[in-house]
Order: sequence, then C-alpha cells, then structure tokens
Amino acid sequence: MKNKLRVGILFGGKSAEHEVSLQSAKNVYDAIDRDKYEPVLIGIDKSGRWLLNDESRFLLDADDPRRIRLNPSSDAVALVPQSGGAIANLSAAKSDNGDSGLRTIDVVFPILHGPFGEDGTVQGLLKLADIPFVGSGVLASAAGMDKDVMKRLLKEAGLPIGKFRVFRAGEKIPAYEEICAGLGSPHFVKPANMGSSVGISKVHSRDEYLSAVKNAFVYDTKIVIEEFIPGRELECSVLGSPDGGGIRASVPGEVKPSHEFYSYDAKYIDENGAALTIPAEVSAETTERIRELAIIVFKTLCCEGLARVDFFMKEDGSLIVNEINTMPGFTRISMYPKLWEVSGLSYTMLIDVLIELALERYEKEKGLKTSV
Repeated sequence: MKNKLRVGILFGGKSAEHEVSLQSAKNVYDAIDRDKYEPVLIGIDKSGRWLLNDESRFLLDADDPRRIRLNPSSDAVALVPQSGGAIANLSAAKSDNGDSGLRTIDVVFPILHGPFGEDGTVQGLLKLADIPFVGSGVLASAAGMDKDVMKRLLKEAGLPIGKFRVFRAGEKIPAYEEICAGLGSPHFVKPANMGSSVGISKVHSRDEYLSAVKNAFVYDTKIVIEEFIPGRELECSVLGSPDGGGIRASVPGEVKPSHEFYSYDAKYIDENGAALTIPAEVSAETTERIRELAIIVFKTLCCEGLARVDFFMKEDGSLIVNEINTMPGFTRISMYPKLWEVSGLSYTMLIDVLIELALERYEKEKGLKTSV
C-alpha cells in the first residue's frame, strides 16, 4: 500500500489576519483526504514561534471567530533542509516515538494570509528548506500582496484598474480636498500590504480621512488611496499552473455586503455580513470576460496554484480589476472554495489538486541547473 503523503498545514502567523488563518486551517484540516494524506499541524503564534500542534486540540474556541486562538501548549519546531535530499524536515522537540528527532514533511500547505505568510516571506523560507509548497512563489506572492506594485503591473499590462495614489510614512499627506479633486468622494484608504479588509476605511469627510490615514499607517509604512467605484462586486477563483498544466477559472460569484463595504467583519465574523450569489447573475458574455480577465491577471503577476481575482462591474457593464489574493480565505464562508464547489470541484478535491500542483512544480524546478 502506498504511504500517505505527510502534509504540513502551516497556519496562524504574525499578520493581523492571524485569526482568519486559524479558521482557514481548521477547514482545510477537516476536509483533507485522510486516505491520501496525513496532516501535520504547524501553527505560528503572533510572536513568530513555530509550534507542532496536537491534532486533538490545536485551536481554542475554534467555533467562535471572535475568540478563536492557537493553543500555546505545543512543542516548538523549526524547518531543517535535509542534506543531500529532496524532502524537507521539521526539527521537533518530540517525534512519533517520543524521542528527540525529525519528522519528515512531504509538502507544505501555507494557509497564511497577509504579511509574514502570503507576501513571499514564508515562500522564500520553504524554497530555502527545499520543500514543495502550495500556492505562488516569492515573486507573485510579494507583488500580489503589495497593492501599489500590483496595480502598477496590471496598469502596465493594459488591464482596467481604478485610479489610486500611494504615500509612504514620513511623506507629506495631501489635504482631503486634494484627494477628493483627484479621486472623488467617497474614497478608500488602505494599507498597501494587508488583506481581509484589515485597516481599510471608506472615507466621506475630512475627519474620516485623517482618522483613516492614521489607522492605515498602523498596519503598513505605505498606504494606498483608491477611488470608490460604484457597481457590483464580482469575484473569480483561478487554479492551475502556467507551466504545462494549464490555468482554469471558476464561475464568477457576486458579493452583496450588508455592511457599508465588504469589511473584515462581513467576511469572517458576521455570517450575514454579505450575500454571496454563485454563480453571479450576469450574461454569458460577461461571465466569459470575467474568467478571461482573471486568468490574464493571474499570468501577469506570475501566479501559480491558486488566486482569487476581484472585480467591479460598473453600470455600463464595463469591468474594473480591483485586486488579486494569492492565498484567499479557506473558511466555510469564503468565496474561493465556494466558487469551485459550484464549478464542480469539491473542497476536498480542491485541496488535492493544489497539493498535486505543488508537487509537480517542485519536480520541474528540481530539474533546473543551479550551477554553471
């Protein structure tokens, strides 16, 4: 009988999206095919410590998204590249037999959201550790996380995006009136490197503007101010590899927030925070255009494995690319897996495909020359 692949589910992290990652990890752990895979739970706490978690109780208050947290009573671990081998290992305080030693990991699913996980940092670490991993590599992860860089690359590729301005900490921030003259009112103020709507404010007045800028700088040293684009919010899931395996896009879905915008609470706390219509009620022509654009965005940013591309559809039917998410939420109310489920790929099958893509990429990269 073929041995099960040992899959390291890497979750938590130092990001403000820590709790979202915990929810995603719980869902991946519950859904992964136990006949093919042995999941190994590796939690990263808010201080950055890596912990090997007990499967029976790796989360506390797991069913409460406001109180969910990582169980701190776990063994500290570290990634160790295996000398001369293709498989990475975890140097754990305890191995299966209770002695100090190594536990082999065949592939890692880094279900991390935001900085210190989705931004290329962990991807680089996993590459150095010579271990296959799910999702985009360093370049796409970093570019997709940074809204400034992402928008400039999309603009260079001729894709339709909204108007925006970028400011760094220490720079003189324009007056509210200047921003309104260029971007209109209301507008959005966002940290450049953050997801899940953390640190985002919709601004209607001078007082809100000043508060929003201050709040965004709490999460990043660079902020993006974007025009508000009235219209429908549409999302499309992308899956695949540009190298041989092909890329496919799901049916699009529509988000109708009950909050003023698709905020953090609407996404992960309030189950009634948004109505999700899957598939979106749009024409066949618009559906194909969304899927086509989503794949172009995926390729433009050099993505691999998975991503969710978000759009606005204006009243005249034109589409605007809002952003990409290279490690979208995997919670039970998240759009990415829901879109694939309606497209014919169950949650468990989706995990399986993502792991297969990770292993295929690793084998291709292993055959590349690394010396002259």
